[in-house]
Amino acid sequence: MDEKLQKVLARHGLGSRRQMEAWIRAGRVQINDRPATIGDRVTSRDRLSVDGKPLRVPSWVRPRLRVLRYHKPAGELATRQDPEGRPTVFDRLPRLRGSRWVAVGRLDLNTEGLLLFTNDGDLANALMHPRAELERVYAVRVLGSLSDEQKAALLAGVELEDGPARFLAIEEAGGEGSNRWYHVSLAEGRNREVRRLLAAVHLSVSRLIRIRYGPIDMPRHLKLGYFEELSDAERSILLDAVQWSDPQATAAAEHGPEDRRPSRSRQHRHGLRTELQRGKGGPRSGHA
Repeated sequence: MDEKLQKVLARHGLGSRRQMEAWIRAGRVQINDRPATIGDRVTSRDRLSVDGKPLRVPSWVRPRLRVLRYHKPAGELATRQDPEGRPTVFDRLPRLRGSRWVAVGRLDLNTEGLLLFTNDGDLANALMHPRAELERVYAVRVLGSLSDEQKAALLAGVELEDGPARFLAIEEAGGEGSNRWYHVSLAEGRNREVRRLLAAVHLSVSRLIRIRYGPIDMPRHLKLGYFEELSDAERSILLDAVQWSDPQATAAAEHGPEDRRPSRSRQHRHGLRTELQRGKGGPRSGHA
């Protein structure tokens, strides 16, 4: 059987199908040592390479769909490489064979909290697409407090430089002195949107933590700088939210459920191993 080239590349976690089409047009993809073109289909007999580097596993083998959640600390970049050598969110993740991790959305340098990763570029694109309308929930600490007028404006919508934006909900979450915590939610993931919305009503953000993405929460036991794989049940709920079908999960269901969620000791080993490789102490737990 043959498959569309961009579908095979996306399944390997290299990006969305649209991104793969752009790579093909740019001449970055080769089939059997010749430049690939849009519309090419591949079979098990074909040799694929990207930027001159062969894929590590045959393109027709579907890797097991995986989804991780990671507790991002402030100070890490949500990018694969940084020219200045600063730490990135990918530094602590386990290595994959034949594919790579794709971040579901981004968090800016100073934002903490929940960041999802998957090894399927098409799934990542579906989870980020505006039509999915997956709610993002943040815990935000501001200097001062929101007045009723400010809340009304933020819920009704304010004009930002890239168009109107609004919070879906605003809930008070405590605080002491001049600092107040709120839980706010959005249905999209524009750059620095929470900070820009609050700046529009003259409030400054001193701390920002994402605590939920769609149906997936940040658990209290997951410390800063640590990751864990979603359980089969959580992964199914996430896929259902974007009407995504995982053939392997369907096949596994026929033989009974299996929970692959790593234990806390396994989670600790993952984080500790990475820290030892980097020559640092264990991550500290964070406030969410």
